[in-house]
Amino acid sequence: MNSEESPRPADAVDTTSSPPPRKLRIGILSRNKKLYSTNSLAEACERRSHDVRVIDYLKCHMDITTHRPKIFFGDESLEFDAIIPRIGASKTFFGTAVVRQFEMMGTYSVNESVAISRSRDKLRSLQLLSRKGLGLPVTAFAHDTKATGHILKICGGAPVVIKLLEGTQGVGVVLAETKKAGESVVEAFRGLNANILVQEFIKEAGGADIRCLVVGDKVVAAMIRQGQEGEFRSNLHRGGKARIIKITPEERTTAVRAAKTMGLNVAGVDLLRSNHGPVIMEVNSSPGLEGIEKATGRDVAGSIIAFIEKNVKQSMKTRGKG
Repeated sequence: MNSEESPRPADAVDTTSSPPPRKLRIGILSRNKKLYSTNSLAEACERRSHDVRVIDYLKCHMDITTHRPKIFFGDESLEFDAIIPRIGASKTFFGTAVVRQFEMMGTYSVNESVAISRSRDKLRSLQLLSRKGLGLPVTAFAHDTKATGHILKICGGAPVVIKLLEGTQGVGVVLAETKKAGESVVEAFRGLNANILVQEFIKEAGGADIRCLVVGDKVVAAMIRQGQEGEFRSNLHRGGKARIIKITPEERTTAVRAAKTMGLNVAGVDLLRSNHGPVIMEVNSSPGLEGIEKATGRDVAGSIIAFIEKNVKQSMKTRGKG
């Protein structure tokens, strides 16, 4: 989730279509109801006549030991037909525990707890994507700094991109333009006992990446983000610019397969255009909606709520059988 999001304007355009088949109780798990993404989702629920509530998941507590698992907000027991997790990266452990407890109660979660946890582990994500044969930058990982020379060689030599595994939103990402710089950065990070990845630098991407917003088995919106001149990171809160883009069938398929590999129904998949086709940089389980809705004019939040309407019915049927 993008902590740098601004409040969503009240006069945002409604582009949703037909009314929902039945009223649902939907909970949005978010620390701040004023964030653009949270507010956009809440407004989409209201437009489609659902009962919606934003809950600060860090203020929840759980009754785990009974045969009837419960979640409390203060002394109130929470019950929803569906939840939308907007879990901050630094709060993944507790946030996914809350999501898991709702799942134990039979509540439909648009992204399941295990999928959120899987996507937050950058190394595991890359290993899973690699196993499925999806395009990735050449990536190396090591613990011993004595292997630094070899992992730089694996990645094709300098320049290389060095990433902290725990970094988010472009923080802890360094472009090392020479072998000496790469060795120094790796040594410094390892001196802090930090886990790092080294990846080939996709020069032909020109400091731009593509964010595909996947809902279910479709890319509902796509934008290209261009970093500022001299900046290889394209993150919007670092001054990058975004605009709508028509993606290729291969890029579309790659994005959908990446989300499916992570087990995510809603995901932001970041791609680079390389000389050997699209390569995946990251799969985000709580993608920000502000940049992509404004750049594309698409009602992404409405698409997410429509997906929930379609899929929560099956969840409720299964719960009834239980």
